[in-house]
Amino acid sequence: MIRAAIFDLDGTLVDSNEFHVLAWQETFRHFGKEIPLERLREQIGKGGDQYLPVFLNEIELRKFGKEADKFHGEVFTKKYLAQVRPFPKVRELFERLRGDGKKIALASSGKDVEVHYYEKLLGVQDLVDATTTSDQVAHSKPHADVFIAALNALSLSSNEAIAIGDTPYDVEAAKKIELPVIAVLCGGFPEHSLRDEGALAIFRDPADLLERYYQSPLAG
Repeated sequence: MIRAAIFDLDGTLVDSNEFHVLAWQETFRHFGKEIPLERLREQIGKGGDQYLPVFLNEIELRKFGKEADKFHGEVFTKKYLAQVRPFPKVRELFERLRGDGKKIALASSGKDVEVHYYEKLLGVQDLVDATTTSDQVAHSKPHADVFIAALNALSLSSNEAIAIGDTPYDVEAAKKIELPVIAVLCGGFPEHSLRDEGALAIFRDPADLLERYYQSPLAG
């Protein structure tokens, strides 16, 4: 029996992925590296600790990795955070879940400041039972740390919850602890990449998931 839904935020509940791509592009340029946008997009969904090693060698990581992660966060917060918009029907979806007796957690590769901002933007603070961010765990997605922390906060096991995310890294992270995953397409990743990674079901966005709620694994 499903007793909780654990949601990713960026690209799943809020339309922020492309802003993160642009912030990473600016970050790498600041440190003298030019990375094609498409390569940057392919890695979105990972936190900085997992994102940077894809593009920086060990010497670069030691030299300016932590500074680059901090720079990205500052650029995103100052330049792009206020431009982020919520996807439609998120609060209504959360209300449906709560009306169905299910708990709700947010489990993000983002930082504390971003996640708390998104909660207010979405107007769901009163509906969320637990929140975990990359600032609170050792490793971000595709490691399972944020999902493990969310399950612990909810006092549930992985077979009592479902994760909802938009990237292959959400699916990969959840699979590591046998947590089922519903994927959404609104983050920009192709359906085949989410299905190939092992998503249980795929929906267009939160509004589509709400509309087809009783045909989805959430209704289990």
